[in-house]
Amino acid sequence: MAERVKRPYDSPLRREQANATRRRILEAARRLFERDGFTATTMAAIASEAGVSLKTVYLAFETKAGVLRALWHVLLRGDEEPVPVGERDWFRAVLDEPDPQRKLRLDVHNAKLVRERIGPLLDVIRDAAPTEPELGALWERIQREFYENQRAVVDDLHRRKALRRGLDIARAADILWTLNHPDVYRLLVGHRGWTPDEHENWLADLLCEQLLEPDAG
Repeated sequence: MAERVKRPYDSPLRREQANATRRRILEAARRLFERDGFTATTMAAIASEAGVSLKTVYLAFETKAGVLRALWHVLLRGDEEPVPVGERDWFRAVLDEPDPQRKLRLDVHNAKLVRERIGPLLDVIRDAAPTEPELGALWERIQREFYENQRAVVDDLHRRKALRRGLDIARAADILWTLNHPDVYRLLVGHRGWTPDEHENWLADLLCEQLLEPDAG
């Protein structure tokens, strides 16, 4: 008689409990990272803040950088589903929008919503990147993927023949990436006291002026 293979017990309840624990750890880590920074925050402190054992944190994320990386993806994407920004419905809506001005304004609006979620954590990653190789790689990936997504918007404008005359795709992508970059938002909203809505309106108007033919849209 063949020996029966034992499979790990699984159930919807157990999965939901594990997911709830994971969310609690990430919420605790966010509070500590944003308050104390990456270096000063320990795995033990995260476990204590979340009310779980240290072993539970290690089993779920392996390293402190792993906790921060997982937290970043949740805040950037808006949920825990492993779907990249470029495939998200809210980003696809930007690419599918036929009107050039509405396309840019929707892109800027989405960027504002993301920045309201990620703002302080992005500073944590930026500050730790020079001395933490894993976070340095994450920082480079953030910059690359943001550029690629903004380039996709410009590519679509080019296909629709909406780019300002004399402006090539590479230069237009550089302009969109730079003006819509979190660092510009950080300067104006974080340091100069602009409201997020003021920044959104200013940026949307500026991008339409810089990137589009006057009669586009």
